[in-house]
Amino acid sequence: MAVPTNGESESNGAVSAYSGTKKLRFLVIGAGSRGSAYGRAVTVATRGVIHAIAEPHAFKRREFGKNYIWGSGGSATEGQEFSDWKDWLKWETDRRQKKAAGQDVPDGIDGVFVCTLDEMHVEILEAIAPLDLHILSEKPLATSLDDCLSIYNALRAGSPEKIFSIGHVLRYSPHNVLLRDIILTDKVIGDVVSLEHCEPVGWWHFSHSYVRGNWRRETPNGDGSLLTKSCHDIDFILWLLCSPPPGSEVEHPPHEPRSISSMGALTQFRPQRKPAAAGTATNCLSCPAERICNYSALKIYRDMHLAKGHTDWPVSIVCPDIEDTLTASGTTAAEDVLLSHLRQDYDRAKMSDETIASRTWYGRCVYEADNNVCDDQVVTIAWDEDTVHKRPSKTASFHMIAPTEKQCERRGRVYGTHGELSYDSRTITIYTFATRATTVIEVPRQPPEEEKAHGGGDYGLTRAFVAAVDAVENSGMNVSEAQMKFVGCSLEEAVRSHAVVFAAEEARRDEKVVKWKDWWKQKLAAVGAS
Repeated sequence: MAVPTNGESESNGAVSAYSGTKKLRFLVIGAGSRGSAYGRAVTVATRGVIHAIAEPHAFKRREFGKNYIWGSGGSATEGQEFSDWKDWLKWETDRRQKKAAGQDVPDGIDGVFVCTLDEMHVEILEAIAPLDLHILSEKPLATSLDDCLSIYNALRAGSPEKIFSIGHVLRYSPHNVLLRDIILTDKVIGDVVSLEHCEPVGWWHFSHSYVRGNWRRETPNGDGSLLTKSCHDIDFILWLLCSPPPGSEVEHPPHEPRSISSMGALTQFRPQRKPAAAGTATNCLSCPAERICNYSALKIYRDMHLAKGHTDWPVSIVCPDIEDTLTASGTTAAEDVLLSHLRQDYDRAKMSDETIASRTWYGRCVYEADNNVCDDQVVTIAWDEDTVHKRPSKTASFHMIAPTEKQCERRGRVYGTHGELSYDSRTITIYTFATRATTVIEVPRQPPEEEKAHGGGDYGLTRAFVAAVDAVENSGMNVSEAQMKFVGCSLEEAVRSHAVVFAAEEARRDEKVVKWKDWWKQKLAAVGAS
């Protein structure tokens, strides 16, 4: 049960041997927090390189290039810097045409990291599918099931012989790789009877991202925080209970669920919960109750972060250039810039809903915001017994909850026929019925930079993806083999785990139980997928 190290694939512990025949080059589309996370991981943890960036925000684009492409004293060369992904697509199409005509052209890229806003994924992925490039898309794949299935069809038609990966980083943290090995390979608690998994989002984190930030509104289909925040938690559960055990993918098809149900609501961040002392204030900087409000933007962004010298997320999301301001002009100037952003507000009588929804409002009162996503949701999944492959019936429950002390430090409990297991972000505790003994496994800490990146999951996913691309490009490995050996997840499996999220949301909205197999068969038939 060894924890994978930097030289191993986080998907299954297989050593990723980089042949060095060809330096792998990648484009990142979107230089936000996720694009920067993958840029950093590729640069420091793989032998691939980030070759180009496409990002409309000039400051973010320059910072990304300085950090991961051309360096502090350098500048972009042809084919390295684009203000829009469509500009890159046109340049790449022209480059290929010139090359085909025998002209001298710069080298292209081997793969793409798609790290834009969620709703942009479908257009980008469908546009680049015919280019036959390796692709890693940030999660969620898309904001509707129809779009997910459209992407699925486009990638199968356009890039069937290339690696595809999705940002389900929980699969790739050393902690979770070890946990899955203990449960499925070593079977230390026997067959799984039931699993409980919780994502404590964090009280101020939820207010930042899901009340004031980009993910505060449901999609037109009514899908919200379960998709944008917790689709990789649902994927984690399916990885443990639905996916075949490691090494048995050929012999064992997925153990698909029987039924899915869900309950959830927006309970806290509503006008009815606004403190009376706040009166008619809609912005923290002018609110008489600001000093006593837990969700004061001044407390969260200034007092808890900037005042302590922290200019990374979430302050950098409010003010992308805050670190440069602090370095060049000092604390007072940095605070002034932050406050200028937090003062920005809107009047519903004077501004259209479309305009309000088009951007973020980080100083807005959390009780007067335009959010509508669940801050408390429970999903239950049930499986029938699979007599053919000797897999027993089982259940799983998932709880996404906003007002918590812990921030994204998942915890859970697994009940088995031979014992019981609990886990958090640090330890795995096993109780065995036969011996009545308790064993506590302390999972070794990762380097600090990796630890804060989803417990090493960002780095694990990046290593696995680049290793798979290397195996195909430099070692001639079959794509399907490299996909399963290193990434450990097929395109079909990634789409199916998204579908379970959409099924859960349909169950929540309609207050019903979704019969999975019939539901999924109908969805596939409707779009001509299989």
